[in-house]
Amino acid sequence: MDRFEYIEARLFEGENYLKRDKNVKIYDGDDKTQFVDGEVVLTTHRILWGKPGDIPKGLVCLSLHLYYIFCMEEESGGMFGLGGPKRIILHLGPTIPGKRPGPAVVSPYHFIKFSFKDGIDNAFYKALSEAVAAKAWERTQQVSTSSNLPASNSTPKPSVTPINSKIRSGIVGIERSIEEQHRATDQSISVAFQDLKKLMEKAKEMVTVSKTISSKIREKQGDISEDDTVRFKSYLMSLGIDDPVTRDTFRSDSDYYMGLAQQISDMMVAVLIDCGGIMSLADVWCRVNRARGLELISPEDLLNACKLLQNVDSPMSLRKFPSGACVLQLNSNRDEEIAKATSQLLEENGFLTPVKLSQIANVSVLLARERLFTTESLGLACRDESIEGLAFYPNMFLTKA
Repeated sequence: MDRFEYIEARLFEGENYLKRDKNVKIYDGDDKTQFVDGEVVLTTHRILWGKPGDIPKGLVCLSLHLYYIFCMEEESGGMFGLGGPKRIILHLGPTIPGKRPGPAVVSPYHFIKFSFKDGIDNAFYKALSEAVAAKAWERTQQVSTSSNLPASNSTPKPSVTPINSKIRSGIVGIERSIEEQHRATDQSISVAFQDLKKLMEKAKEMVTVSKTISSKIREKQGDISEDDTVRFKSYLMSLGIDDPVTRDTFRSDSDYYMGLAQQISDMMVAVLIDCGGIMSLADVWCRVNRARGLELISPEDLLNACKLLQNVDSPMSLRKFPSGACVLQLNSNRDEEIAKATSQLLEENGFLTPVKLSQIANVSVLLARERLFTTESLGLACRDESIEGLAFYPNMFLTKA
């Protein structure tokens, strides 16, 4: 309350009336005061509070300069924050030297509350927020018209930090917060779909260009040098699979799956070699769809195509482990060689867990686990299951016997 001052209810030069409300009580921090059931008037520079009828008559009232306010909150009334917002909390800066006398010389609080008996008027709260943010007192010369107090031609113009208005508690505050989040989410989704639409349009253009170049290479196979052909194909691969296999180009599902199997075989050979000769079917599905661009295939189509790899003389085949995990594996990648390599890693490290092997061999944990079980099934490893997890050790019965 030590930021308030007594002054006649008249406007300064350049000061304009904004809003008014009635049945307003003032709190000094959390403490009640004698200023109850009054009328509050908001201007571009101040908040005036007085008994009903005093402000229109120009009588002495309480005045609070808006430059003291650096943060605003709404507080719901009633127990547990039920009901609409009833109070406005104003967090205030330190007292400016030379301030006129007011209802209190010193206050232990740095905030006040305006309690509205009929609830906060949204228009009043919005006008107050805008007035504090506008800082009209920094652009005009304020002149005091009080005749009972020392004359002053201008009021201080301290710097004011940007206002931070937020909901403190209650159902209304929660509803407003949810509404703002929904509004921001809708806006983000709209922008995202606009960008996605542009991306789809560009992607379709690139696929069309890819098909055009591919057809020209086939038509002019004899007129284009080998170096040019390699260069063109590298351009196509940077765009994805050139001329991907689709259902529209085949009369039956069996022909479609055969064509898809041949395409998967052609594109996955180099990938499998880099990955150690084996890859989970989930990773294969991601790789294939990434290369196909817009012509995506379903997991079911991939599985049916992989089952036909042997029919197209592919260097790879579909394998299903006893655990149910499906992988794509090079035919040259035999279990004996895998077990031997894993056994050497066991000798070097003393023991291995699926996670540790996945880090060493740069494979997924699923494949690392299957490699260890395969090594165990061939008698080159021993398994230890405990509360600490699953671990595999070298088979000492073979080496020490």
